[in-house]
Amino acid sequence: MKFRTEIKIEKGNPQINYDSKIALFGSCFSHHISNYLKRFQFRTFTNSHGIVFHPLAIENAISQNLDRKIYEIDDLNQLDEIWFSYQHHSKFSSVDPKKTLENINQSIAEGHLFLSKSTHLIITLGTAWVYKRSNGIVVANCHKVAQSEFDKILLSEEEVSNSLIRTIEKLKLQTPGIEVILTLSPVRHLKDGFIENSRSKALLLSAIHKVCDMKLANYFPSFEIMMDDLRDYRFYDKDLIHPSETAVNYIWEQFSSAWIDPAIEKDMKEIDRVFTSMEHKPFHEESAVHQKFLAELALKQMAIAKKYPHLTFHKKRGSI
Repeated sequence: MKFRTEIKIEKGNPQINYDSKIALFGSCFSHHISNYLKRFQFRTFTNSHGIVFHPLAIENAISQNLDRKIYEIDDLNQLDEIWFSYQHHSKFSSVDPKKTLENINQSIAEGHLFLSKSTHLIITLGTAWVYKRSNGIVVANCHKVAQSEFDKILLSEEEVSNSLIRTIEKLKLQTPGIEVILTLSPVRHLKDGFIENSRSKALLLSAIHKVCDMKLANYFPSFEIMMDDLRDYRFYDKDLIHPSETAVNYIWEQFSSAWIDPAIEKDMKEIDRVFTSMEHKPFHEESAVHQKFLAELALKQMAIAKKYPHLTFHKKRGSI
C-alpha cells in the first residue's frame, strides 16, 4: 500500500558537479539549499543583499551585482542612529554609515565576480506582496519603519513574470550558458494572512511556469514536495510555518537526486566524512591514537585536494 503521494522530478541538465559555481538568491529557503551545498564543499554565493523575498527585490539584487553598483551615502537612510539600505537585509546595517557602505559594496563586488563565472543560478521566490514608499520605490526590507510610510501591494502575474524575464535575460547577456532554476518557497507568509498568502503563492507559481514554458528556466518543485508529499505537521518546525530539519533534508535529497551529478556521489560522501573528522574534538590531543587519526586524515585531505584543487580544508563548512 502507498501512504504518500510522491512527486516524480525530472533530471536537471547540465547537472551540478565540483566544477560548478552555484549562485542562490531569494528567501530563507535558498539559504537551506546553500548550506547543504556548502556542507559538501560546492562553490556557492548566496544573497548579496541578504535574504529577500519578492521578485522585484531579487531582480534588483542580481541587477546591481551584474552592474557592480557602488553604494554611496545618499543611497542610505537613517533611523534611531542606524544607517541602512531599503534594498538590503538588516545584517548590513550599522551605526557607522561608512561600515554600512563597506559591507554593502564588498558583498556586491563579490557577487559581481561570482555571477560572471556562475554555471547555475537558483532563485527562490517567497511572496508577491511588496511594500512601496511614497517616492514609488519598492523596498526589499522595511527595517521596522512605520507601516504608514508604505503602501502594501500585491504584484500581478504579469509583473512577476516580467521581472523574472528581465532578470534572466540580463544575466544571460553577461553570463551565457548559465542554467537558471526557479523554486517557490514552501514557507507560508502568514503575517500577510492565510488567504493573502495563498493568493501570493498562486501568482508566483503561475508566473514561474510562464517563464519555464518559455525555456528560460527550470522548475524545482520544493513547494509541491512540502504541500503534497510531506503534507503533515510533523514535517514542520515548532512555529508550524517553516519546514522542519527533516523536511529540509528530504527536499535536499530530492534536489540532489535531480540536479547533482551521480558520478560525484562517492566523492561527496568522502568529503563529508573528512569534514566530519575535522570537527571531531579529541579528549587527548597528544595521544598516539589521535596523532595516527590526524595522519590518516591528512592523507585523505591530500587525495581530495589532488582531485579537486579548489577545495580548502581550513574553512568551516556550512551548517544545516
